[in-house]
Amino acid sequence: MTHHHFKAPWGRTLLIISIFMTLVTLGAAIVLTLGRQTPPFLNLPALPSRGLVIAAVLLIPLGALPFVIRGYVLTKDGILIKRLWWNTVLPFTEVRSVELEPLALSHSFRTCGNGGMFSFTGFYWSRQLGHFRAYVTDLNRTVIVHMNNRTAVLSPDDPEAFARAVSAHLHA
Repeated sequence: MTHHHFKAPWGRTLLIISIFMTLVTLGAAIVLTLGRQTPPFLNLPALPSRGLVIAAVLLIPLGALPFVIRGYVLTKDGILIKRLWWNTVLPFTEVRSVELEPLALSHSFRTCGNGGMFSFTGFYWSRQLGHFRAYVTDLNRTVIVHMNNRTAVLSPDDPEAFARAVSAHLHA
């Protein structure tokens, strides 16, 4: 089987949230670094502790960065979700079906994970799907992968071609 590669393009919502949150965290770090007097509402202690707060603020985007979804690859064994530094595999032995659902994350709740800083990843819940894992970069191009004991939502650049390729592998 040849590997089918699918990109994970960033949708407008992800781009806006990522830029906004990066600017907010960088802005907060700059204000905390340059500020001579701490605003009363922050109630921060003296300078040594301020450095820890600045580091914590900067760790927010750095902590989200590794979870970036770079793409999806269909191999002979499963769906490979390419991250920045590792891959997550959804084995074909567990996949039952794939379903096109352009707005699968709408009306869902994030129970643990990232809600838009470089990706929509983690554990989510919705009435339609119950508990599921999200590996999404574009909220408008989602595909639902139904598995034996879990469900995953992905966002390949060509959802129709992705669904056809996964279905062809399942029925081969």
